[in-house]
Amino acid sequence: MVGSMMVLQVSGAPQTVGLMALLMVLLTSVVQGRATPENYLFQGRQECYAFNGTQRYLERYIYNREEHVRFDSDVGEFRAVTELGRPDAEYWNSQKDKLEEMRAVVDTMCRHNYELDEAVTLKRRVQPRVNIAPSKKGPLQHHNLLVCHVTDFYPGSIQVRWFLNGQEETAGVVSTNLIRNGDWTFQILVMLEMTPQQGDVYTCQVEHPSLDSPVTVEWKAQSDSARSKTLTGAGGFVLGLIICGVGIFMHRRSKKGFLTSPKRLMCLRTSICCFISTWFQDRPPASEEDTAAKKLL
Repeated sequence: MVGSMMVLQVSGAPQTVGLMALLMVLLTSVVQGRATPENYLFQGRQECYAFNGTQRYLERYIYNREEHVRFDSDVGEFRAVTELGRPDAEYWNSQKDKLEEMRAVVDTMCRHNYELDEAVTLKRRVQPRVNIAPSKKGPLQHHNLLVCHVTDFYPGSIQVRWFLNGQEETAGVVSTNLIRNGDWTFQILVMLEMTPQQGDVYTCQVEHPSLDSPVTVEWKAQSDSARSKTLTGAGGFVLGLIICGVGIFMHRRSKKGFLTSPKRLMCLRTSICCFISTWFQDRPPASEEDTAAKKLL
């Protein structure tokens, strides 16, 4: 059997060669005596690659998942991937004007779009938020898991380290993979197995491209009694602030012409009830007769 190959001469830009390539595949199948398939898939793909400041453009033509011909900007011309694509590559390379247009696409499309997207993607920076909490409440000297939750950061490259009393901990550290938040930010959980002792200080340190220096968050191991004392002290401090505020309020009221006496009950929102009574200071002054009478008494 004598085989033959048909070359379809079609003028036009390389962007229109998809149809021509498809026709070439179908006609070649007919010439070679093969039946045209009922179902077929033809793809034309344009791909841009960026690496270390360089750009590369590929234009590929694929028939039924098999690539036949491509243009590579690193090569500067069309190359046949299979024998079926050789006639196309030879014809398109003979069109010098169109070939120059293809060589320019790496700048007019790839580099141009890369520079537009760079500010949105490569240069975008969002600082992380860091929180520490134990996985469960428990007494000291019992095994527990301390969780460092780092979230809302971009890009995804991040380093999270654990320290115990200033010394880095590497054993017992477990981390999740990066989790996408769905808004171009990420989160990650880095956990440390621990048996806390009274006074231990655990530190989660986060390094990220958006930060000028690492972020550190501490967690101090405390017994229940120490924690209760801390809460009591904080409550007393808040109560002191409230009482101080009431005193300032009363002082200002007295400056505006009010005196106090225990005849009126004012209940504040802070649940502190103070006995306050006032009368207006604009009463008429005592007469000379009253003053003289008081002196006689």
